[in-house]
Parts: sequence; C-alpha cells; structure tokens
Amino acid sequence: MKRILLSLTLLLVVAAMQARTPADDVPLRSDTTVWFITVGPGSQIYELEGHSAIAMVMPDGREVATNYGVFDFDAPNFVWRFVKGETDYMSVNVPLGYFTNSYAGSGRLIEAARLDLTPEQTARLAAILEHDTDPRFRTYRYNYVLDNCATRPLRAVEQAIGDSILLAPAPFEANSSVPVTFRNIMRHYHANYPWYQFGIDLALGSGIDRPVSRREAAFAPAELRYMLRGARVGDRPLVAETVVIAPETAGVATEGPTPWYAGPQAVCWLVFAIALWLSVNDIRHKRTTRWFDTLLYGTFGLAGLILTFLIFVSVHEATSPNWLYVWLNPFCFIAAVLVWIKRAGRVLICYHFINFVAVIALVLAWPWIPQSANAAFVPLVAADLLRSGCYLYIHRKRETTK
Repeated sequence: MKRILLSLTLLLVVAAMQARTPADDVPLRSDTTVWFITVGPGSQIYELEGHSAIAMVMPDGREVATNYGVFDFDAPNFVWRFVKGETDYMSVNVPLGYFTNSYAGSGRLIEAARLDLTPEQTARLAAILEHDTDPRFRTYRYNYVLDNCATRPLRAVEQAIGDSILLAPAPFEANSSVPVTFRNIMRHYHANYPWYQFGIDLALGSGIDRPVSRREAAFAPAELRYMLRGARVGDRPLVAETVVIAPETAGVATEGPTPWYAGPQAVCWLVFAIALWLSVNDIRHKRTTRWFDTLLYGTFGLAGLILTFLIFVSVHEATSPNWLYVWLNPFCFIAAVLVWIKRAGRVLICYHFINFVAVIALVLAWPWIPQSANAAFVPLVAADLLRSGCYLYIHRKRETTK
C-alpha cells in the first residue's frame, strides 16, 4: 500500500506539480492562508511519531500541500543506500485533498494549525517552498532526528518570518519523569511496539541519549503538534486557530499494546532461565551444552555483524559510538563455532575469559556511560556471563582433576 501511495504521489508530482509552489500561478494576496498540517501516529513503524506538512489555501480555492517526507522505492539501490544511511528524501507539492485523504483513510488524526502570517511573510514562505520543491533542489539527506518531515517545514516557516519561534512545552516534556532525550521520546511513542524499540536500542548508540532542547524535541511531529498550539513569535501567537480535519479512529489508527508474554523482556528472561538451567546441569555433570552456546553466541555474533556495519560502514549519525559493541561483536562467533572443535579448546578458554572480563567491566561502568540500555538486555547479558563463567569453571575443575 505504501508503494502504491508513493507511486501515485510521484505521478501527481510529474503531471501537475511542475507548478512549483502556489505562488507561481496566482499572486499571493492577504487572504491566502497558510496551514501547518500534523498527521497523528499510525500503525506502521515509520508512522509512530506522526507526519507534518505545510499547506497553502489560495483565494481561487486551490489547496496545495508541501510534503517533505516522500521517498522513491524504485530509485537505484534504494534498500542498500537506505540501510547504509544515504536516506535521500524529496520535498514535493500535492493537492491538499489527496494528501489528507491518503491519511484519513487509515483512521489517523489530521489537525491543521492556521499560521498568523503577514502577506509579506506568506510570500517569503511561498518562495522558500518553491525552492525546496524545485526538481533541482527537492532531494535532501533525511536525518531521523535532526532533519526530517517536521524540522524542515518548521525551519521554512521560521525563515519566512525572519525571527525565532518560541515553541510551547509538549506533553512529554511537561509530564514525563525521565530526561527529555531523543531515545526517551521514541520510547514514549513506541510503547506498543517493544520489539521495534528493542531494535532501536540495539542499533543506535549514545548519540540519541543526550538531553535535547525543546526545539530538538520537535523532531517528532506528534510532539510538534502541541508545541505549535502555544508557540509565539515575539509578543504574538504563531497559530491563529486550530482545526481538526479528520479525527483519530480509535483502534484503527494505531495498534494496541503487545502482550507482555510476547515482548522482548519475557523472551529474553526465558533465554536466561534456559541458560541458568543448562549451566546448573553442566556444572553438575562437568560438561558443556554445545548446541545452546552455538545458538546463543551465534545470535550475538549476528548482532555484532549488524553493529559492525552500522558503526563502521553506515553513515547514520546516531549509530556510533555504541557501547554495546563491547558485548555484541563478531568475536562471539568464536564461542559459537569452536565449542565443537576439541583442538581449539585453548582459544575458546581465552575467548571466554576475555569476554567475561570485558562484559563485567561494561556492566560496572554502565552507570557512567552516556547510553541508555533496553531492559531486555539485562537477562541476555546475564546469560552471556553465566555461560562464559560456567565454561571457565568446568574447565578449571577438569584441570584440577587431571
């Protein structure tokens, strides 16, 4: 469905959007209105923080929305470039009705805030949108938290006004007991998607854990929606009125909570319980359960390969530094493979000793490391230490009985 919508959008752009901005065909008059559109969270992982756009309603009835969140699935090497961090998005103009209908059909909230701009500011904004949607300049390097579909239109409005916008506090800032960071805001909106947040906490490093300003917190369109309501420019409000174009359909726009037993914490604690049970039996019988170590450390090794790519190859800014690399790295494959090779016993012992010391050091230092960990990592780290410690203990017992 996403591919179909994007294809239709691009076709509309090619057919009708060579009208670069609303200002090109009809002179802007004082009764031209500018609306900051916010689309509420959706059910897909790329919709969880919502979406933003700027709309201009012309005196002759034309209504055009400038969308900064379009990307082309059919671009050459799209998947590879996206994973690598070369996330090129486009700014395009589409009819406002088409824009709103494409989201209203999924039950998502659509709210429009009419901006209190002078005719001169409106004309400047039209010129900025003309530049941003020009085929020569419309492609930009998207950044999930620093340069996205919310920060771009907000910056365009601020440039048109010629003054800084003082945003109002958003619900997360006003009501949350945790620090306002990029990661904590994500966790708030990903609460019903714990496995998605698990992946984010695994892949993204300490760069998203620093305290952020109110302006930086506006990277989430759902937060920016509330910030605009009380925003001010100098001594006057930025927003003249707020209109709900389409209300949210409860139970349709977003999914319900993931059952606790299907979440990452339950699964990871189950892994720890299995590791504990096997370790007790291994110590009792002075043996090593090789199949479990292969599965556990093989999974850790695969995660380590992903982190290696994200840290050293990807150009995503938030992936490095990532302190989880001390725990999850390709060296984990040593424990997964060499446990089956008798002649590699000494290498395996060295690995488990180094791994045990390194992970213990990481755990002890974590309170001073500027990176937040997912709660589901705790049982996995504990299982890692338990298996390394078990192997070292069994090896020592075997050596002392020779």
